[in-house]
Amino acid sequence: MGAEASKSKPDIGHQVLVCRGTGCESQKANLIYSNLQDEVRKHGLTGLVEVKFTGCHGLCQMGPTVVIMPAGTFYCNVQPEDVSEIVEADLMNGGHVERLLFVDPKSKEKVFDYRDMKFFNPQRRIVLRNCGFVNPEDIDDYISVGGYEGIRKALRMSQVDVINEVKKSGLRGRGGGGFPTGMKWEFCHRSPGDQKYLICNADEGDPGAFMDRAVLEGDPHSVLEGMMIAGYAIGATKAYIYCRAEYPMAYERSLIAIEQATDRGYLGKNIFDSGFDFEIKLKLGAGAFVCGEETALMASIEGKRGMPNPRPPFPAVKGLFGKPTNINNVETFANIPVVMTKGGDWFASVGTERSKGTKVFALAGKINYSGLVEIPMGTPLKEIIEEIGGGIPNKRKFKAAQTGGPSGGCIPASHFETPMDYENLTQIGSIMGSGGLIVTDETTCMVDMARFFLTFTQKESCGKCVPCRLGTKKMLEILQDICAGRANMRDFNQLMELAEDIKGGSLCGLGQTAPNPVLSTIRYFRDEYEAHIINRECPARVCVDLIKFEVNEENCKMCGACFKACPAEAVTWVKKQPAVIDKDKCIKCRSCILACKYHAID
Repeated sequence: MGAEASKSKPDIGHQVLVCRGTGCESQKANLIYSNLQDEVRKHGLTGLVEVKFTGCHGLCQMGPTVVIMPAGTFYCNVQPEDVSEIVEADLMNGGHVERLLFVDPKSKEKVFDYRDMKFFNPQRRIVLRNCGFVNPEDIDDYISVGGYEGIRKALRMSQVDVINEVKKSGLRGRGGGGFPTGMKWEFCHRSPGDQKYLICNADEGDPGAFMDRAVLEGDPHSVLEGMMIAGYAIGATKAYIYCRAEYPMAYERSLIAIEQATDRGYLGKNIFDSGFDFEIKLKLGAGAFVCGEETALMASIEGKRGMPNPRPPFPAVKGLFGKPTNINNVETFANIPVVMTKGGDWFASVGTERSKGTKVFALAGKINYSGLVEIPMGTPLKEIIEEIGGGIPNKRKFKAAQTGGPSGGCIPASHFETPMDYENLTQIGSIMGSGGLIVTDETTCMVDMARFFLTFTQKESCGKCVPCRLGTKKMLEILQDICAGRANMRDFNQLMELAEDIKGGSLCGLGQTAPNPVLSTIRYFRDEYEAHIINRECPARVCVDLIKFEVNEENCKMCGACFKACPAEAVTWVKKQPAVIDKDKCIKCRSCILACKYHAID
C-alpha cells in the first residue's frame, strides 16, 4: 500500500491537474492545490512541474482527484495531507502512491492510467473535451488546445454556410426538446429585425442533473465561442447567459471568461477585424425551475416574474424585448466549436442515424461510480451502468433508471439494453431530457419516486394555469395517500385521469410533462401501486407507514447487522439469537432494513 520508487529525477513537462469543480472544492481541493504548489517549490521542481487547477474530471464519486500528466496517473479521494507523499513518490521518484489509485470494482486491480479505467475508456468526449484538462480561468490555456479557431473559421464563411454546416451535423438541442439546432438558427436568421438576441439557458434545475454546471465551471470559453458562432449565424449582436443562483462557481468562471475574451478583443466591436460585433452579459436567475422554459426565462431577463406565455409567436419571431431571439442550452453551445473546426460530416459520423453526436449524462443514484459521462448516442443503458458506472453496489439488482428528471420517465430492467437516443427513449415512454440519469435498485419504491418528482414539480409550478396549479396538487395528495396506505382503486383511477388531463391542458412544458414520472411508473410497475393500495404493503420497504418494523425470525440470520446500524438503540440483539425491535424507541429511519441482507425486517 506504500509508494513504489524507480527514478530519482522527474521528467520535464509534468503537469499536475487538480480538479476544482464544485464537488471537489467542497472537499478541500483548494488546499490540495495550494499544498501542491508549495511542495513543488520546496523540492525545487518549479519549471519542471506545472500545477494547474481544472474543472470536473467527471468521476465525482472519487473526488477530490489529482491527475499526473503525461503518465495519466489518476489519484482518488486525495486529502491535503496526501500531497507531500504524491510529490515525493510520484514526481521525485517516478513511482505511485498505491493507496490513492483507482481500484476496478470487478477485477479489484489497481489502475494506474485514467485512460485504462472503465469509467473513462468507453466515453467519447466532445462536450467535455477540455473539462479536467484546461484551467477554466485562463484564456491562453483554452487557446492552446485550439480554442476560438471555430469562430475564426465561421467568420470566413457566410451566415447561411455556417447554419448549413450545423444542419449537416445533425446536432439537436441538448436542453431536453431535441429540436434540430441548425433549423432553429435558420428560423431566427430569416426573421426580420433591427436587433436580435441570443440566450444561453444555464438554468439547469432537474434534481440530480449537473452537466451544464460542470461545463461552465470547467470550460466556459467553449460556451462563449459556441455563442459567438451562433450570434454571427443568426445576426445577433447581444447575448445573455442565464445562470441560476445556485451555481456561484459557474457564474464566477463565466464572468472571468467574458472579461478575458473582451480584453483580448474576442468579444466586443469588430471581432477579428470581421465587422462582427458581439457582447455577452450574465443574468443571475433566482432558481425557479419554470424559468428553464423559454418564455419564462425571457420574462425573467426582462425583469418580470418568470412565468410562461402561450406560443406562437415563437421566440425566433418575437422573443426577448419583443425581438427575434434564439435560445440554446450550455451543452448545445459547447458542441458548436467542434462542429465548425471538424465539420458537420465528422460530427454526424458519431451517434445514430437520427440522434447525432454524443450526450452528457449526470449519472447518480444506486451506482458504484456517479459522475459525468459522455457517450455516443445509441450507447446501451446496460453499458453505461455496468461498465462506466461500475454496476449496482452491494450486489443488488438494477430495477430502473429515471431519465429526464421530473419531466421524464423510467426505464425498467426489461429495457436494460435500450440504446440511449431520442427515438428509443420516446418509444419506451421516457425522454432524453437534459441528461439526468438516476439509477435505482430493488430497495427503491417506484411509487415513492414518482411522489418525489411530483413534489418537486408541484412546488415549482408558477400557478398561472389551473391544470398545473391544482391538478398536480391533487395528484400529489393521491400519491401521498397511496404511500400511507389510505388510498383505494378509485383514487388510483382518478390519478391516471388527472395525469392525462394535466398533460393535455397545461400551458407550458412544466405542467405538460409533470405527470410523466407517474404515468411511466404505472406503466412498468403497476403491481407496486396495487400492492400499496390493495395489500397495504410496500414491496421495497420504503414507505414507512406500511412497514411493521418487526423481525421475521424465519429469515433472521442472527448476524447483528440491524443492531449495529440502528442509531436509536431500538434493536436488541444477543449472539445466536434473533434481533428484537422496540417499537417505542424505533424512529422508522429504515437503517435496519438497509443493513439487513436477508430481508428479515417486515
